[in-house]
Amino acid sequence: MEFEVSYHLDDEQQFWDELDDIVSARCESHGLIDDVLRSYFTFISNYRAIKGDYIHTEYDIARCSLKLLESVLFSAHKDYVRRQIIYSLLEEDSPENLHLIVALLLFDGRDNEATFEMMNEEGTFPRLVDLVYERKDDDAGLHRMLLELLYEMSRIQRLRIQDLILIEDDFIHYLYRVIEGLSDDVNDPYHYPIIRVLLILNEQYMVSTHDPGPDQPPTTNLTNKVIKVLSTHGSAFKTFGENIILLLNRESETSLQLLILKLLYLLFTTPSTYEYFYTNDLRVLVDVMIRNLLDLPLSATPLRHTYLRVLYPLLAHTQLKHPPHHKKDELLRLLTMMTATGGAMEHHFGAVDDTTKRLVGRCVRVPWLKDELEPGDGEAKVARKLLGAEMPGGMASSLSVVEVTTQKERPGVLTGSRQREDQERRESSQKEPQTSHDGDASGGHLDVTAVTAMPGKSPFEEEA
Repeated sequence: MEFEVSYHLDDEQQFWDELDDIVSARCESHGLIDDVLRSYFTFISNYRAIKGDYIHTEYDIARCSLKLLESVLFSAHKDYVRRQIIYSLLEEDSPENLHLIVALLLFDGRDNEATFEMMNEEGTFPRLVDLVYERKDDDAGLHRMLLELLYEMSRIQRLRIQDLILIEDDFIHYLYRVIEGLSDDVNDPYHYPIIRVLLILNEQYMVSTHDPGPDQPPTTNLTNKVIKVLSTHGSAFKTFGENIILLLNRESETSLQLLILKLLYLLFTTPSTYEYFYTNDLRVLVDVMIRNLLDLPLSATPLRHTYLRVLYPLLAHTQLKHPPHHKKDELLRLLTMMTATGGAMEHHFGAVDDTTKRLVGRCVRVPWLKDELEPGDGEAKVARKLLGAEMPGGMASSLSVVEVTTQKERPGVLTGSRQREDQERRESSQKEPQTSHDGDASGGHLDVTAVTAMPGKSPFEEEA
């Protein structure tokens, strides 16, 4: 039987005490669990509508969610309660109840990926897409949380092909329009959730097309609608491009850097989007990539490879191929440093693997970078001049979208910083007696701060 609110609450504390009583019930059957869940949702939604000052912030919604997620009821019957909440997501229309349902799934899923996996099994992805599109005029907090749930659910697993096929062009257009209609402030609370949804959808399209699962054949007829819309209407959605460069500039989570790089890779290898970005934005992107390639720790080899895979089409296909060539000398010096052997350069970048040699060699063969060399230089001579090595086999092979697609990192893993590591090393060494290293006071380390810390100046510019 439906629970009906019959309490007369005198203050906010009584509201939270009554909610504690509801979720503290011990249930021995699914029917009793259902009764408690109905009581929980009805009590909260009614008092939210009647006495809004009890629940009027995102914090209050989160607090209501945690009351259930930390209860004895949930602890004893997790799978059943989760599934019932997922079924409620599929059927509920009340904005008040939807807000609470979405919060429960989001907070639980962030701690327990099994929740997001169960959502995928129960086919909630199309429902979330519909809710994001149809509820855009509802409460802003609900809409933002729907975007966050769509992103979090999609980034930890493969989505089903049949779900991706259901995404309409209008939905992607809508997401781009929202970004365009907001302020230019990347800190706007709507910017980041919407951009992340577009980034994860792009990755899902790439995975389904280029890295299918063991039981799934390659799907060549699946259109990547994130790229398609930019191919046909990119000039109307420039703010998105500006913002993903800003995000790459400040993002420390490895998985999000990879999502941005995957999108950039497709944009720079798709002829209709070669010139999607403003030229000045591309120059900023080159600066960001130079700095990040210098700053990546030794352990970030897969991420370094992905940066290099994006760097080549960025230099070869976009407006940057036209004079004046931005940071030409700096790029050549960076690429030389990345394949140097011995001394501070090798200590900083580590031993040079074959993939790095191949990717660097591809970059230095961009025509406007090769112009720096003598006219008669062949590929092998170019490699010897810039890399100090012979051209490895397979250098002329085409870029592999599969290699970009398959680069993954678990959510929450942060990319280290050589600049920060070197700073910590210097601070540590200042506390210890100084030791000579064959005349090199740095002990063979490349001082990253010396080449990156000067604002407005190229990392490789020499003092006059």
